[in-house]
Amino acid sequence: MVQADQSPTHAPGRHDGPPGGTVRHALALVRETLPPLHPGGAPVIGAVAAAALGLRALRGRGTLGGLAVTAGVAAFFRAPHRTTPRRAGIAVAPADGTVSLVDTAEPPEDLVARGLPPGPRPRVSVFLSVYDVHVQRVPVDGQVRAVEHRPGSYLSADLPAASDTNARTAMWVHGTEGHDLAVLQIAGLVARRIVCDAAPGDEVRAGDVYGLIRFGSRVDLLLPPGSTIHVEPGQRAVGGETVLADLPIPGETGTR
Repeated sequence: MVQADQSPTHAPGRHDGPPGGTVRHALALVRETLPPLHPGGAPVIGAVAAAALGLRALRGRGTLGGLAVTAGVAAFFRAPHRTTPRRAGIAVAPADGTVSLVDTAEPPEDLVARGLPPGPRPRVSVFLSVYDVHVQRVPVDGQVRAVEHRPGSYLSADLPAASDTNARTAMWVHGTEGHDLAVLQIAGLVARRIVCDAAPGDEVRAGDVYGLIRFGSRVDLLLPPGSTIHVEPGQRAVGGETVLADLPIPGETGTR
């Protein structure tokens, strides 16, 4: 299920209530400081924590090391709150990372078979290192029309060929303004698990968390022809916040 970003709108102050207000305020600050975790990380975090406890029981030491490793793995699955621009006619970054490619590309054949219009489209690729947030976010308001997974190899995700050869999951979103976009979650050298919680028919909003790639990967956004791209290779993108492109005016030729 796609997760809406529930950013906090109010933190309790010291005058908000009775004596317990100070404790509630402190807990609210902790909740705002520590980002929530993607549910897909729960089994991995649990397995690492269990292994750390087992080693601690066998060896009688290693508590701090086990806690550090568990915390590091938990941090990988963080899904921080984001403030997504709500103006019309834009596409926001589907992932955190470094813009690695800005070019044109054909849409995936499996999405074209489902009805996505064929033909070359502007493409923005975002490379995610193991230090980046690894959840993926919806680029526009709209409806999911198709989700297709394709097995493949595990080349380094920053190589241009990774889009064509690596394992990936492709999602087609039909925007509320009539635009068609495709988002590709592409596995990398150490990525072995792509999670996509979106399904055909889902109504989604820009900035919603819809998926996760475990450990080093890439996300491609294929835009409608005529889009104006606002980022360059080497630039940092923040998922759900960075505006990657202005979309063409609805009704113009080639907007899909």
